[in-house]
Amino acid sequence: MDQILTNLPWIGAGIALLTALLIQRKVMAAPAGNETMQSLAIAIQDGARAFLVTEYKLLTIFVIVAGTGLYFLPEGGGLNTMTAFFSGAFASALAGWIGMHTATRAAVRTTEAARGSLSAALSVAFNSGTVMGMTVVGLGVLGIAVFFLGLHYELQEVLGFSFGASAIALFARVGGGIFTKAADVGADLVGKVEAGIPEDDIRNPATIADNVGDNVGDVAGMGADLFESFVGSIIATMILGAAMGAEGVALTDQPLVVLPLSLAAVGIVASIVGTFFVKTNDESKIHSALFNGMIVASVILLGFAYYLTNMAGYNYGPKENMDLFYCIAVGLASGVTIGKITEYYTAMECAPVKNIAEQANTGEATTIIAGLSVGMKSTALPVLVICGTIAVSYGFCGTYGIALAAVGMLSTLGISLGVDAYGPVADNAGGMAEMAGLPPEVRERTDSLDAVGNTTAAIGKGFAIGSAALTALAFFSAYAANAGEVDLGIDNPNVVIGMLIGAMLPFLFAAMTMEAVGKAAFAMIDEVRRQFREIPGIMEYKGEIDAPNRPDYDACVAISTKSSMQQMIMPGVLAIGAPILVGMFGGVVMLGGLLAGSLAAGVMMAIFMSNAGGAWDNAKKLIETGAHGGKGSDAHKAAVVGDTVGDPFKDTSGPALNILLKLMSVVSLLLLPFFIAFNS
Repeated sequence: MDQILTNLPWIGAGIALLTALLIQRKVMAAPAGNETMQSLAIAIQDGARAFLVTEYKLLTIFVIVAGTGLYFLPEGGGLNTMTAFFSGAFASALAGWIGMHTATRAAVRTTEAARGSLSAALSVAFNSGTVMGMTVVGLGVLGIAVFFLGLHYELQEVLGFSFGASAIALFARVGGGIFTKAADVGADLVGKVEAGIPEDDIRNPATIADNVGDNVGDVAGMGADLFESFVGSIIATMILGAAMGAEGVALTDQPLVVLPLSLAAVGIVASIVGTFFVKTNDESKIHSALFNGMIVASVILLGFAYYLTNMAGYNYGPKENMDLFYCIAVGLASGVTIGKITEYYTAMECAPVKNIAEQANTGEATTIIAGLSVGMKSTALPVLVICGTIAVSYGFCGTYGIALAAVGMLSTLGISLGVDAYGPVADNAGGMAEMAGLPPEVRERTDSLDAVGNTTAAIGKGFAIGSAALTALAFFSAYAANAGEVDLGIDNPNVVIGMLIGAMLPFLFAAMTMEAVGKAAFAMIDEVRRQFREIPGIMEYKGEIDAPNRPDYDACVAISTKSSMQQMIMPGVLAIGAPILVGMFGGVVMLGGLLAGSLAAGVMMAIFMSNAGGAWDNAKKLIETGAHGGKGSDAHKAAVVGDTVGDPFKDTSGPALNILLKLMSVVSLLLLPFFIAFNS
């Protein structure tokens, strides 16, 4: 009984990785379609692989430089911190690679399955997402267990694992987001608006790059994003638990320290059970099937959490057992609630999206105004839920309770990320059906999956924002606890200066990433226009592999890759450099203010941008179902413009803000001993 908490992480990680392997083999065993479908799939696979190889080569240089800096850091660094940092970066990159590899192969198999039935297509798409989810949670729990339970690193050193994961996540999110949105904008504006052909038309030169982007941005990028949230929330809670522990007792023997890691492990089992409830052959019940799986996983997790906190025989010292359970339950409930709120503001069936679609009847300007208002309005309820979660969990267990609520929210990540990553696969499957000229009923089935996928993707982003807020707050609490006797009150001018700088950073960061998408999209639009202009007979292309009028898909992939590599550097430098400069030259107090200010402003910006973008996207899709004149109407053209504005909102800047908050918090906490020594 005494070893339950310390054994669970090893068991959970092993089960997760084994499950990912078995499901991945099941996905690969599904039929891959005809020769045309397979040739298109290979082009997407090659493009995604080329992008990630290029990105990882560039990031390897950064990882080596940053890791070397940690090794030679006079305070808080050393070999252990550097090793943990390298491992966190590698695990994050590996999770993204596995997710991308599976998704790019699952899309064509989903299309082929859709020729038979909706249920079969849903199974393939969801299974591919589950591979991503299980890989993320398995590698996350395993990494922390190896360094903390196996090698007995100090928690300050284990924090290097979180730093490595956060750094890779930021570049993966920003780089993948720039890639996918440059291609998406080119495909939309030139293909749909100017040339009057469908977005996924095989004659559109940007269509392969667009499909590649779905995988490197919404699969690999989202996976890296939630990997670092998952890891960060666990480590932050462990640090706060250690601060309340008894002196002279090994950290691995303190239940408050090990509990969050064990909770994440049992969440893996709950997620696996939940996946068995995701099935339907009724297109009106796809969303219900996915949501049912998450609810089942959540209920099972609550049972495990009750056992760990009340029946496993542990004395949690200064915290009451039921209070710990309540914090976990509140965090889990708030994640589901934020997801449902996000669904309301972004789903086609709900009033906000219908209003944007109606506004499209009067042109682009009113479409954009309506989308901006929906995004701004959508910040209110999620923020109130986050505030309520903070208040309730703090009331039960103090700052440790807030951090534990974040772990509770992310404990079913194995299935919630699977639900999210299913969306890009369904989107690619629809594109494949269009490009391969398959019967209309195939596209109808994939469109049913894709429509739900847009909503689940928006829910996933809302889930990521909520967890980011709680995780960043947990890191801030750990920072304040370890900063010593310092005045972090708002009557201290240095705190106010830091808060203003911190509140400014999300706006500057969002502007930099939006500008990056604009520059990359400009190059893409120019290339697509050139091909339409200079390739004779391109509009008569029928899909023949060696035809002289075949669009140059590779050129568009290369443009997105080059642009994203160039444009992702400065936002990354800002995220890492800002807390270092403020910590060194402004001091520990000003840096604390920076973390508080960035948290408040960043959460608002992230919710606003993600939900506005999701609402614009589904307003366009609502019109494409036949509302307000359908495809080709003036309302449709206005909605496409709105969706184009929303693309970098929801898939680049908004999601990357989550990582900005956590990365700055991790850097600040990791380098805190150095900042204290530097300013003493």
